Amino acid sequence: VQPKIMMKKMSIPTSKTSLVLFLCQIISALDVPLDLSQPPTITQQSPKDYIVDPRENIVIQCEAKGKPPPRLVTYIFFYFMYKCSWTCRNTFSWTRNGTHFDIDKDAQVTMKPNSGTLVINIMNGGKAEAYEGVYQCTARNERGAAISNNIVIRPSRSPLWTKEKLEPNHVREGDSLVLHCRPPVGLPPPIIFWMDNAFQRLPQSERVSQGLNGDLYFSNVQPEDTREDYICYARFNHTQTIQQKQPISVKVFSMDSLNDTIAANLSDTDIYGAKPVTERQPVLLTPTGSTSTKVELRGNVLLLECIAAGLPTPVIRWIKEGGELPANRTFFENFKKTLKIIDVSEADSGNYKCIARNTLGSAHHVISVTVKAAPYWITAPRNLVLSPGEDGTLICRANGNPKPSISWLANGVPIAIAPEDPSRKVDGDTIIFSHVQERSSAVYQCNASNEYGYLLSNAFVNVLAEPPRILTPANKLYQVIADSPALLDCAYFGSPKPEIEWFKGVKGSILRGNEYIFHDNGTLEIPVAQKNSAGTYTCVARNELGKIQNEVQLEIKDPTMIIKQPEYKVIQRYGQVSFECIIKHDSTLLPTITWLKDNDELPDDDRFLVGKDNLTIMNVTDKDDGTYTCIVNTTLDSVSASAVLTVVARPNPPFDLELTGQLERSIDLSWIPGDENNSPITNFVIEYEDALHEPGVWHYQTEVPGTQTTVHLKLSPYVNYSFRVIAVNKIGRSQPSEPSEQYLTKSASPDENPANVQGIGSEPDNLVITWEPLKGFQSNGPGLQYKVSWRQKDVDDEWTSVIVANVSKYIVSGTPTFVPYEIKVQALNDLGYAPEPSEVIGHSGEDLPMVAPGNVQVHVINSTLAKVHWDPVPLKTVRGHLQGYKVYYWKVQSLSRRSRRHVEQKILTFRGNKTFGMLPGLEPYSSYKLNVRVVNGKGEGPASPDKVFRTPEGVPSSPSFLKITNPTLDSLTLEWGSPTHPNGVLTSYTLKFQPINNTHELGPLVEIRIPANESSLILKNLNYSTRYKFYFNAQTSVGSGSQITEEAVTIMDEGKMAMASRQVDIATQGWFIGLMCAVALLILILLIVCFIRRNKGGKYPVKEKEDAHADPEIQPMKEDDGTFGEYSDAEDHKPLKKGSRTPSDRTVKKEDSDDSLVDYGEGVNGQFNEDGSFIGQYSGKKEKEPAEGNESSEAPSPVNAMNSFV
Repeated sequence: VQPKIMMKKMSIPTSKTSLVLFLCQIISALDVPLDLSQPPTITQQSPKDYIVDPRENIVIQCEAKGKPPPRLVTYIFFYFMYKCSWTCRNTFSWTRNGTHFDIDKDAQVTMKPNSGTLVINIMNGGKAEAYEGVYQCTARNERGAAISNNIVIRPSRSPLWTKEKLEPNHVREGDSLVLHCRPPVGLPPPIIFWMDNAFQRLPQSERVSQGLNGDLYFSNVQPEDTREDYICYARFNHTQTIQQKQPISVKVFSMDSLNDTIAANLSDTDIYGAKPVTERQPVLLTPTGSTSTKVELRGNVLLLECIAAGLPTPVIRWIKEGGELPANRTFFENFKKTLKIIDVSEADSGNYKCIARNTLGSAHHVISVTVKAAPYWITAPRNLVLSPGEDGTLICRANGNPKPSISWLANGVPIAIAPEDPSRKVDGDTIIFSHVQERSSAVYQCNASNEYGYLLSNAFVNVLAEPPRILTPANKLYQVIADSPALLDCAYFGSPKPEIEWFKGVKGSILRGNEYIFHDNGTLEIPVAQKNSAGTYTCVARNELGKIQNEVQLEIKDPTMIIKQPEYKVIQRYGQVSFECIIKHDSTLLPTITWLKDNDELPDDDRFLVGKDNLTIMNVTDKDDGTYTCIVNTTLDSVSASAVLTVVARPNPPFDLELTGQLERSIDLSWIPGDENNSPITNFVIEYEDALHEPGVWHYQTEVPGTQTTVHLKLSPYVNYSFRVIAVNKIGRSQPSEPSEQYLTKSASPDENPANVQGIGSEPDNLVITWEPLKGFQSNGPGLQYKVSWRQKDVDDEWTSVIVANVSKYIVSGTPTFVPYEIKVQALNDLGYAPEPSEVIGHSGEDLPMVAPGNVQVHVINSTLAKVHWDPVPLKTVRGHLQGYKVYYWKVQSLSRRSRRHVEQKILTFRGNKTFGMLPGLEPYSSYKLNVRVVNGKGEGPASPDKVFRTPEGVPSSPSFLKITNPTLDSLTLEWGSPTHPNGVLTSYTLKFQPINNTHELGPLVEIRIPANESSLILKNLNYSTRYKFYFNAQTSVGSGSQITEEAVTIMDEGKMAMASRQVDIATQGWFIGLMCAVALLILILLIVCFIRRNKGGKYPVKEKEDAHADPEIQPMKEDDGTFGEYSDAEDHKPLKKGSRTPSDRTVKKEDSDDSLVDYGEGVNGQFNEDGSFIGQYSGKKEKEPAEGNESSEAPSPVNAMNSFV
């Protein structure tokens, strides 16, 4: 029976790796409860190869456990170790070099109480060398004996260097050199390094490096290698001492500087002849030859080395013939001169080739690697617990190269000479036990060995008869995260091996099925624990000797989650950045949040501010670049999320500017880019300074892509150049680099002539020649001047030339007025002339034109547009460059108003040699004048005689105003003003109007034509309490002008108001009732006043007029149209003709009443004439809401009624 062990942690790991480790821990810990009899087991021992410090006490460990436990007692040794009296049954004992080590006879050696550990007292007079040897410990009790490994004790050694005379090394520049270290042999081997007298490590590189043997190799020596303090140091870590070799002197001679004195003191051999330094192809310094072999043990680190001489310094490359170098286990060290493969296996055997190469050739070496293996376990024997009569096996299987041999021991004695046991049978690497009895208990040792080492393992056979016992504490609480595996422990022991069953709940059924995994060690695994998995679980163990059970508790917790993870950030230097880490977790768990930078603690810097759920970095610098990780831990789980912070900035300036390939007109510039600061360089800008002509002023030269670090620049003669480079990335431009060295180009005659040569006279008798002077670097040399030449065109004149200083113009006097000249300007300096310049045409000065255009004609196209024609003037009379013609025109008077007023002239310019033009924007029905003048560069010529023309009539503008007054029940008075711009003779006005109902719909349109001499109109026979919209415009013989619109409302019958008010819901509102009461009170007061005055004044004259004339509202209407027969003038009060009508459904008839005031339009604006009659004058309020559609037949609205009183 194999005993089980309970879990050490109550919280179960959630990852698969942790689960595997957990199960391995349970399976490998095969301990019998210490209260039961059991053979001894070695629990602690010193390493097989034990190097000790000779200055300290030697402690050789040997600890064991068992029942009864092994102890140190006095015993008597017989001829065999296993044949011992009862007093030696529970003991520790030691052998040294294969024989019994009697510690009682050596006063320097003691054994710790209740332990087998030896302490050898060196500090009180003992010598470590006296105790070198092979030690082995034996732990014994009444059930068997366990033995330790063979422990080899060796004291460490750190010997001094032997005295030797070191001659100086005289080496020619470019040759190879090896400085030998040859450290003393120590135990363990020392660590080698090279330093100088100031204890500073010597710099190493591809050219100079230290080999694995400690020697210092120079692939080629340089003058700077000369020094007298090359010192090799050996550090012995075990004794913490450092030994140093005598300094080595190296003198490097350059053949160019070798003088006669040195040559006289050196032999030919010392200086290797007087040949100059030459390049050489590679030669391997180590290893020598073309092939070598290497044997390494499985699991060790394989180190292969190749160091080569050569000039230039060779570069080393490694390959494996017929295969690839193992990924993830291969590393290159010492500037790729050392190939390092960790954890080698047999598969790494093969041929490894190193190749040394420079520009002259290559050399190679093949190292044949063989990987051997010391023994390693395939199946180590494991403790075996059996009950009487049971069967079992011990298996011991190991592998190695060569294959190890297997041997068995029983209680430390070779099994061949051990006491016989009838239940035991040995079959190679297996021992088979059948029907064991209590006397079969023993400790067996398996030894697997080959030439490279050995393995020794103890495994006991313990024969017991025990009822089941559960080792897991009762009511143990397990907490796991939902959707993770849950492992419920039921560590048990019993012999025979008990059977294990699991139940959920107190009265639950036995657990079975795919949702559970039952491990041999008693553990119940729930692969995916859910919320409903929580509860009480019962483990039952039973064998033929008894039964026992135990309960454990399982709680399921919500997983910890990062619901808002930190995100990738790109930030400019000196900015501020924040990372968020917002979590969600089980309420019963207490999370802790930790921030890491590059998997390490955050820097101790006040700029890093850690909040509850965020990390803020202030004033970000380049060193803050990296990966930031938020780790959330609880007692049960851990989650993390990472984000990268990239700090960007403008690039650092380029450096190490170098000028090469200097020619007269070109040069090559190269540079080394500065740090791009995480934002790729897009381009480089090259600028130059001319220290000769413009010192301190930098000019743009060119730019190249960011991948280019050299540029070929074109140069100009006679310029003292220096260059600088600016790097550009997305963030911005770097600071300029340091200027390059200066480069002065040679002088030369000018390559080019001045540009933009012109000849323009400033006066009628001169010619001003101008040009753009050359810039300083364009002069190509000292003494820059200009040769100015001119001659009159189309005349056989010779060129006239003059040489002027470095100016930009020259004036030729006494020229004819405006004649063409051929002009050229040529540059020259002290070294000669520029190429022949091209000729340009210029003109001498202009004068005012002499004559005016003739035959000016005007063709009027319409009332606002006219076309003017003229004859061109002769070109000779222009006396300059013809720029065009100007037409001056102005309005004399308006024909419609017969009024004259001053109007400013208008000017139109017609470029070129045009002989006509259009005059837009004229006013209709007006009289205009115009004249034409020719224009040149000097100014305008004389004006042509004024030409008079008239524009025809046009349509008028809208009437200046439209006003509607005196509203009554059935009439409105309209007044208007004539158009501001009649644009002709007005022939009439047109009035159109239509009613608007309560829903703003428009009714039928009525049109009336009105004579032009009228300015007002009274419209009668209108509907009461009705809104009308009016459209009014004027006409000339050409047509109608734009219209003006207005709206007005007739008043309503007060008898209808009350009825209307009851029909509208708004009348129920409080504010409206109050308003209506105030209006009613005002009307009542007016009626009382009117009634009193009527009684005092008798019958109104107005009433008499009404009796004498029939009411025009009730006269019959024409049947043929819906318009009024005539209009009524406000001054003449003309009645409407018969035939004018009002729509029958809108006519309201009133009975004659002396007391009625409705016919006169009462209101707050009402007045009484001197005769006592009441005249009401109202102005209709204009409503801006659009209205369309037909009239409504609904009763008048009180709102409309109120409009008549406003």
